[in-house]
Order: sequence, then structure tokens, then C-alpha cells
Amino acid sequence: MIKQLGKELDPEEVVGQFLLSSDSVLILRYDFAQYYLPGEPLVELLAILVKGATGVCLLLSDKLALAQATINTMSGALTGESLKQLSSDLSAPLFTLGQPLPLAPIAIAKPWGQEIWYTGIEARGQSGFSGGGYSAPIPWLLSLLGSHLLGAGQPGLNLLKILDPLAEPVYGDLYFELHQEKREVYVVTHVDRQSWPDGEGGIRFGFAASVREEFTNPDDFRQAYLQAVQNYEAVRREIDQVFDQYRLQQNIAMSQPIAASQLKEWQEGLPTELREEERNLREAMHRFTHMRALREGDVVKVPCLTPHALQHGVRTVEFQTPVYERKILAFEQKVLTQQHWDTEEAVALMTLQVEAEPPLPVLEQSKNCCREQVVAFDDFQVQRITLLAGAGWRVPVSPHYRLLMVVSGALTVGRGVDAVELMPEQAVLLPALSDATVLGNSGEADCIVLLSEPLAQS
Repeated sequence: MIKQLGKELDPEEVVGQFLLSSDSVLILRYDFAQYYLPGEPLVELLAILVKGATGVCLLLSDKLALAQATINTMSGALTGESLKQLSSDLSAPLFTLGQPLPLAPIAIAKPWGQEIWYTGIEARGQSGFSGGGYSAPIPWLLSLLGSHLLGAGQPGLNLLKILDPLAEPVYGDLYFELHQEKREVYVVTHVDRQSWPDGEGGIRFGFAASVREEFTNPDDFRQAYLQAVQNYEAVRREIDQVFDQYRLQQNIAMSQPIAASQLKEWQEGLPTELREEERNLREAMHRFTHMRALREGDVVKVPCLTPHALQHGVRTVEFQTPVYERKILAFEQKVLTQQHWDTEEAVALMTLQVEAEPPLPVLEQSKNCCREQVVAFDDFQVQRITLLAGAGWRVPVSPHYRLLMVVSGALTVGRGVDAVELMPEQAVLLPALSDATVLGNSGEADCIVLLSEPLAQS
């Protein structure tokens, strides 16, 4: 019989006591407050833990009635094998404690494409953990095993996400923006070959030295650039007003991203003179900026006050400090998140000359493995590990969790029946205090891996 967990008991404490006990099975149901949704609605969850020869297995589901009916038909005690069958019957994930947890990403629509969240938890969507071919939202598992997975004192998971712009020029180009405090680091995971046939994409990054040299002083350059942006913004708003009328006619919310195919259809319906004016003013505005080349595996550190805009068809992992501020200088579509651009204020603040980035610090170098420091923020750090074909590296035991993602190549995480095979843009969480994990390059080409981990707070 499934036991209801009383409100006075914390499910994580109950699980912790079970793991230290001699009991072989724990079945509990409990109410979980979905804190990331408006009103924090409750969902009743079922957790079944079974100890076996290969470790502790956990099944997690919200299908309580079906689970109860299925368990009632089973003969004998629950085992690891019967838990696998129950997982299949409920379409519920099955996890082995202490093993790497594959991350189940979700897509969040943006005007320029989408963000792919691997550890996102908010009203717009919740990333998941996968096990046995099924997945459950990350917060469900953390409600049972938060400290066990993350480590003592960890408030939550750092955000791991990919920026996935459309492959369409203009429609897949991000905001040209700068940050005063927020720091960003991009690692390129894919360059669309239809957009960039030679595999070299780009990011609009600061300003063109040749254009700066046309002006006798920085203030004249800033004023000329500001005027170019304002000229473009005027025609952009004229077009957006037309598109807003289309939104009203088709009952589309003003803040809802619209498919590029629809925008192009609307664009083609504009008067020829207006379309040509938009294109000419856009090119005049972009003339001031510098396009930095990017290839798969490249790392870009964005200094504060440096305007930047990732370009269409270039996918990147983005690491950032948890400061949510930006100033938009320009955008080639309607900005959906605010009513105005911040061009005047941003132009006064922006850096005109970007210093060359030094090589990444090398933490470990051997014949078959290179480990480099991508970035170290106040609360977490990121390393880039390059393994030659057939090479391996052992991730040391840590008191806190790590997030691991493959950038290129093929990777095996762990050994034996519990090994996880990862391809580019697949990721796992390595639980705190788990056994040292072996990474192995299982492909014929170099394998590039990103490893993110939180830092102890002073």
C-alpha cells in the first residue's frame, strides 16, 4: 500500500533516513508546491526507492492512481526488475542514485530563434532529468534529493543553456546590446553550413577600426553611429506599426514571437520604397560595427560595455553571471521585451576598442588531454576539456555537483551498464560526492567537453 507522507515531514529527510537504514524499499506520496508557477499549485507525487545489487533505484511519477492499480497486481516484493516494468507502465523515469543524470532540455521561443534550457526552472518551462527513456521536471527530483544531488549548501543549479538563432539572416540575428555588470561567455557548438558554407560564422562584436579612423575623435564617431541607429529606428518603428496591425487582425499578442516565415511574408507585402529604405539604413548602421569570425569550439568572452550580437545560424552555450540587465543599441526586428531602445544611454557608455583576448589558461596538459579554464565567475567556473581519440580523463570526486556538456565529438561518461553515451549538445549532471567519473572519447575525432561547477562562497 502506498503511504501518504504527512505535511510535517520533509520528503528529502525521509529519503535520507531510508538511505541510511537497512530497509530495502521506500514508497511514499507527497504534495509538492510548484514554486515556479503562479500561485504555486500543488502536485501529488509518488516516489519509489528500491535498494539492489547495482545501487538504489528511484521511480518518480505523478500518476498515483495508475501506479497503485499496477502495484496491486504485482506478486512479491518490489525489485529492480519490477521497478523497470512499472517505469514502462507509467511512462515514468527511473534513476540510479549516484550515477550521471542526463538533462532533458526544453525550448523557449525568442524573436530571433530559441533558447534551449538544460537547467531552467521558471513559469515559461522547466528542464528535466531523464532516466530509462522518460523524464521528470528537475524540481521534482530536487524535492527528494536536493542536497544529495547538489551538495550541502548549494541553493540550486546554475543555468545551462544554448542560444539557438534561426539560420535566416536578419531574422536570426540577436540584439546588438551591452551590459554594465553582467558578464557573458559563449562557446560555439554549431555553425549552420547553409548560412555559413565554410563553417565560419560570426558575432557582431564592437566596432570596425577602419570606420573609427574616419573620425577625428571618439565623440564624433559616437554621434555619427547614434545618428545612423536613430535613422534606422525610425523606419523600423514605421514597419513595426504596420506589423502590429497585422497582429491585431490575426489575434496575435503584441509580445508573442512570430515565425520568420510569417515576418518575411509581411515584409514582402510592404511598399518597395519602404523595404529598400529599411535595407539601406540597416546597412548604413551595421557599417560601423565589427564582425568577429567564429568556428565550432571557439570561446568568446564579452567584456562589460562591449556591444555584441550573435549572428544567425551560430549556436552557442552561454554562461553568464546572474545579473539581468542589458541596454539594447539596435535590433532588426521589433523588441518584444521593452517599449524602447537604449541607444543614447548605451552609446555614451560603450567601449569603442576591444582588447585582444589572451589564450585560455591551461590547467592540465598531457599527450592526449588538454584542460583549460574558460571562465571563473564569483559563483561558478567552467573548464574546456579536449580529449584525443581513445583518450580518457577521470573527473575527481567533489562535494558539489558538476554540469557536463559535449561540444563536439562523442563521449562515454562512466563505465559498464550505467555508462552514458553523449553526442554534441547533450549534457548530464554529475551528482555531488559520486564516485570519480571516467570520461572517454568514444569517437575517431577530438572530443571537446565543457565542465561547469559551483564555487564555494566566502
